[in-house]
This record gives sequence, structure tokens and C-alpha cells, in this order.
Amino acid sequence: MDTNMQLVPTVALRGLVVFPGMVLHFDAGREKSIAAIREAMDSGDELFLVTQLSTETEEPTFKDVYKMGVLAHVRQIIGIPESNNIRVIVEGGCRATVKRGIEDEKCLYALVERKEEKGFAKNRQDYAEALMRKARDLFNAYAKFTPKMSPDVLLKVITDDKPGAIADYIASVVAIPFAKKQKVLNELHPITRLETLCEVLSSEIQMMELEDKIAAKVEQAVDDNQREYYLREQIRALSEELDGADSVDEIDEYKQKIAAIEHISAKSREKLQREVSRLQKMGNGSPAEATVSRNYLDTVLSLPWDKETSDKLDLKHARRVLDADHYGLDVVKDRIIELLAVRRLNPDVKGQIICLAGPPGVGKTSIAQSLAKAMGRSYARVSLGGIHDEAEIRGHRRTYIGSMPGRVMAAISEAGTRNPLILFDEIDKLAADIKGDPASAMLEVLDPEQNKAFVDHFVEIPFDLSNVLFITTANDKNNIPAPLLDRMEVIDLYSYTAEEKFHIAKKHLVPKSLAQNGIKKEQLKLVDSTIKELISSYTREAGVRNLEREIGSICRKIALEIVNDEKYTKTVKATDLPELIGPPKFKEKTKLLNEVGVVNGLAWTAVGGEMLKVESVVMPGKGSVELTGSLGDVMKESAKAAVSFIRANADKYGIDKDFYEKEDIHIHVPEGAVPKDGPSAGVTMATSLLSTLTGKKVDGHVAMTGEISLTGKVMPIGGLREKSMAAYKAGVKKVIIPKDNVADLSDIADVVKSNIEFIPVTKLDEVFKVALL
Repeated sequence: MDTNMQLVPTVALRGLVVFPGMVLHFDAGREKSIAAIREAMDSGDELFLVTQLSTETEEPTFKDVYKMGVLAHVRQIIGIPESNNIRVIVEGGCRATVKRGIEDEKCLYALVERKEEKGFAKNRQDYAEALMRKARDLFNAYAKFTPKMSPDVLLKVITDDKPGAIADYIASVVAIPFAKKQKVLNELHPITRLETLCEVLSSEIQMMELEDKIAAKVEQAVDDNQREYYLREQIRALSEELDGADSVDEIDEYKQKIAAIEHISAKSREKLQREVSRLQKMGNGSPAEATVSRNYLDTVLSLPWDKETSDKLDLKHARRVLDADHYGLDVVKDRIIELLAVRRLNPDVKGQIICLAGPPGVGKTSIAQSLAKAMGRSYARVSLGGIHDEAEIRGHRRTYIGSMPGRVMAAISEAGTRNPLILFDEIDKLAADIKGDPASAMLEVLDPEQNKAFVDHFVEIPFDLSNVLFITTANDKNNIPAPLLDRMEVIDLYSYTAEEKFHIAKKHLVPKSLAQNGIKKEQLKLVDSTIKELISSYTREAGVRNLEREIGSICRKIALEIVNDEKYTKTVKATDLPELIGPPKFKEKTKLLNEVGVVNGLAWTAVGGEMLKVESVVMPGKGSVELTGSLGDVMKESAKAAVSFIRANADKYGIDKDFYEKEDIHIHVPEGAVPKDGPSAGVTMATSLLSTLTGKKVDGHVAMTGEISLTGKVMPIGGLREKSMAAYKAGVKKVIIPKDNVADLSDIADVVKSNIEFIPVTKLDEVFKVALL
């Protein structure tokens, strides 16, 4: 066997590296380690000490240790009282590497090869000297961070003149990770070893300098915090003496609330903190100013800066909720379901602002409530009707007495979440005066690009409205300013048909009125014919509000009877209605007679369509034209155009050419107290005038609408759905419409299309052929 090779007992050290020439002690507790130490002690042989790769390995094998270790002599073994462990003192000899390991049941044995200290060339002596000086300087720098370093250690480093020995000694005494010490142990060449040590020391010194800086910062922060705490305690004590403990607690509560807000900018947080500091300095000396400041902080901190709800985007559930709350309104329901579908695919979508436009009582407000319920959002309603002050929207500045936030922020506070559904009711009824234009203020609120940082004049801090779902309602979208209308998607709601009103009354209005009046279902029943009679003879409206009032009136009458007799029950028939709520207010249908000069015209109003009679007479005179019935300028111009067309085509229709010189013309539209305007009565007036001049009767079952030109062309009009509904309710069989309005027939209710024949025309001659008998 090679003299450098020997088989020796082995101990795997955990987190400890032994260097040649190093005397140290360590505790051994593992049975194999104790057995190896005792065998080396008894035999006088050397012991091989090698470091584990990981300190967590409990039963190491030769795969779990480094290859390079140290052959050491065991100097002394000391038993540890009340323990099976021993303490051993060893002295490191020379380096050795493991060639083969033997894992015996008793202990570990290793066949190792001794690695004696190598020399170096004389021409590298100067480099070695410089390297040793560098190592000493680095060690001195390291020693500054470890003030407990022994003077003997420093003396040993200064006096030793062997590069390899200095490297081993310094590596053994410095507190560095064992992996870095092993790196030094692995180097056999003394100069390379010293270079490695310098690298390790330099890295360690940089790390310790950084640790010192961090420690200094922490210490400074602690000192500052202690100083601030001390000063605050002094301020607290003084404040308690001057203002009482409640004032101090209030300030602390404000500060805690401000610190807890997440969705707020640093600038806004700083502003609130300044306001709290200002309030703190006021004390009891300025009660009025303190009240203003306190009111401001309470208002701002009560806003739901961080609270929000999660959207329920179950489309089937939403459809069930909408159908349960409303009959019909399929266009609106479909659009709402589409909105939810888009949010399901893209939860971060912004800018979906819907305007529900239609006559009163058709369910605009209640559909918004149903949407909030379907989505699981908080709901708040803001009534805009009659608002004429911009401050109502943006809020009043704090400089004014009694100032408060605007209606938008008040709605947010009322809803209690930062992403509610807010309904702006009657947005078409905003007014403007010397105090400003609230419609202009609404532009920012309803603009997704601007409302993410909406600033109320009172709150003075940006609030993100981009997560709010805005719904607006209007009776007449034409009254909404164009820039505001451009920010909304308009969904038109139309008048209910009699059939729709019947189902709404039966499913919703009757049960609701019974519950409101405390009547049980078995105590009062309204048969179908009764509901239909209420619709046709007691109400005439686009919506169902008056119908609900009439049903409520019946319920109150029955409630009185029930109070007098608890066993009272009633089944209300159509014949009982005059006794309960009086005689019918409307005839079911207007009498449609064939008359000269009387034509059925159709008009659009904000509360639905209306059928108006247009009458004309001719009398001896000087050719003047009289127009009555509260007609607007546009309608008067339509009448003049009709007269001019008839005059220009008198020969064609067999009329005396000089009729306009000898006779006066009077055109009248009944219900003179009701203002009327618009160009769509042009065909009606022309037909009425021609009937009067020719003596031909007009078909009473024909109604018409359309604008006319001087050349007799029939031009398109608006509001055909409402006008056709009015014709249907009146019992008309034929409706003459401009040919350009044929595309609008798709919006008309099926029940109307099945009962009315629509006749599209392009010229007045076609109108006359259908209408004149």
C-alpha cells in the first residue's frame, strides 16, 4: 500500500471545518462518531475529520460529506454529565482526501490519501508577501466588526510568515459559513489558498458593512419613533388637560380611519391628514371652524372607499328576476342580459351607460331596481327632475354655511359600496339658470374617461366612479342635451297594449294592491272582465299607474267592508265598477263615422300616442285661412303647405280655381287647450281640406300620418309605434304611413299589426284614393 494512503476511523462533522494546526473541541453524540473517536484514542492512530454537505443529515454516508478533510490527533475525551454525549479535543494534522469509504456497523472508516503542504517558486515570494499583507489588512478590517477578537489571534496573524499557514489560521478563526471555509480547505497550493481567503474575506466584509448600515438605519428609525412617541404622549397629556380625553381619542380615530383606506392616492391621504392636524390644533378655541372641519372629515371618511360587492353574472337567474318583476319589455331585458354577458367575459369593462326612454308608468325605474337585484349590487336613486343648480351635482364648496356633497356622492354614501347601480331619474327634466347648467356637470359623471377621478366640490378628493353602473331614465329623449345623450345608449320603451296591461295587472298590480291594503286573496277577487273594463273604460295612458290607482281604490272600498264584517268576501265583476269607483271615465272606442272634412290624425306625445280629429270648413269670405287648436309654428306651416297644394292642383280635383278668393278656410284641431306641433299632420290637413272643398266624405276607419311637401310628396315621420298604438286603441282598421317608414313596422307590437292594415304611400294622390269615399 502507498505510504500516503491509510485506513482511519472517520467522523462526519456538522457545520464545522477543521484546519491543519488547529486545536479545538467539539461535542459528539452520534454512536458511530463516538465509536470512531474512542478507537482513535485507544489505538493512538489519527482520526479523519470531514464536514457534511448539509447540516440536516442525521445519519451521513460518504455521499453526504466533502472529499477533503483533515487527519487529526485526539488529545482528550471528556464525558458530559447526565448525557451519552462526549466532548473531544483534537489537533489538526494535515489535509487528506477520501479515496474510498467503508460504512461499518460500528463506525465509518475511510481510505484517505495524505496531502502535504506544497511549496512555491522563489520568484513568487514578493507576490506571496504582498498577498499576506493584503490578507492581514482584510483581517484587520474584519476585526473591526468583531470587537471581541482576542489579542493573541491578532498577534498570530501578524507574526506568521507562511502564506498557507496564515490562510488556514484566519479561515479557522473568522465566523463565516462552513461552505466558504471548506472552499479554503480545498486549496492545496498556499498562494491559491491565500487568494481564495482574500476573496472570501472581502465578500464577508462587504456584507458586514451592509449589515451595519441596515442596523444604523433601524436604530435611527427606532430612535425617531421613540422620540415621536414621547412627543405625542406629551401632546396627548396636554390635550387631555385642555380639551379632555374624548378629543384625543377622536383625533386618533380619524388617523386610524385614514390609514386604513386603500383606494386613495398619497396626495389625497396627505390632505386628509393635514385636515386632522388642523382640527387637532384648533382645540376648543374655535368651535365653529372645528365643527366645519369635523363635518368634512366625517363625510369623507363615511364614503365607501374600499367596500364593494361582487357581481352575480348568472344569466338564467337574472332573466328569472326580470321576468318575475316585469311583464313584457323584452327589448330592455335582452339588452340587460347582453350587458351581463359582456361583464362575464370581461369583468373590467367600463362605460356601459343605458338610458331608458319612454312614457310614464311603463316600468323604467323599476327595471333598474330589478337589474340591481339580479346583479347583487347596492341601489341608489337620484331624482334629477327640476334641478337647476350645478352644485346639486358637484356639491357645495366648504366655504359656504350648510354646504354638503352633491347628489352623486350622496348616492354613493347611501349605497354603501363603491360599485353600486345608480339610477338618474328624469334626466330629460334638468334645467339651467344663473346658478349654472347641471346637464354640463353630468357630462363628467357619465363619461367613463373622466369619472374615474370625479371631484366633488365638498369632498375635494378624487373618487373613482368608473365601477358604478349608471342607468338613466327620460320621458322625451329630445329634451336631453346632445353631448349628454351621446354618452348614453338609448333604449326606447313604448306604450303597453291592452293585452300587456291585462297581464301586468293580473300578475303584479292586483297582488301588490291586496298586500298593501291588508286584504287576503280569498277575500277579494277581480275577474278578468273587470280588469279589462278598468283598462278600457277607466284609464287611458301609456303605462299602468292610473290602472294601479283604480285597483287600489277598489281594494280600499273592500277593506272598509272587511273591517265592518270580518267574514265579508267579494268577487268584483265589471258591472260592479260604477258602484265602487264611479261611472266610466272614457268610452271604450271613439265613434268612427264617415264625415266631410273630418279626418283621423295621429300624434306623438311624451306619454304615448294620441288620435286627433282634424276638422275643416269652408265659408263665404275673402280667402283668409284660420288655424285654431293651440297649433305650433311647424303645424301652422304644414296647414299652409296643404292649402297651397290644393290651390295649385284645383283643376285636377275639380275645384273652382277662385275658391280661395271667395271663401274663407278654417282648420281646427279639437282639444284646443292642449298645445300641438310637428309636421306629421300635413297629410291629415290636406285630406280634410280636399274633403271639404269636394264634399266627399272621409272613411272614418282610416287614420293617417305623414309630412307633405308643396309638390305633394309624403315624407317620413317619427313615433310610428306610439301612433299606431293609438290607432289600435281607437279601433281604426287602416293606417296610411309614408313609404319611408315601412322599416319602422318591425318595432310595432304584433297585436297591432294583426288588427291594422298599414298602407305605405309616397304621394298625396295615393292618400286621397284610400281615405276619400
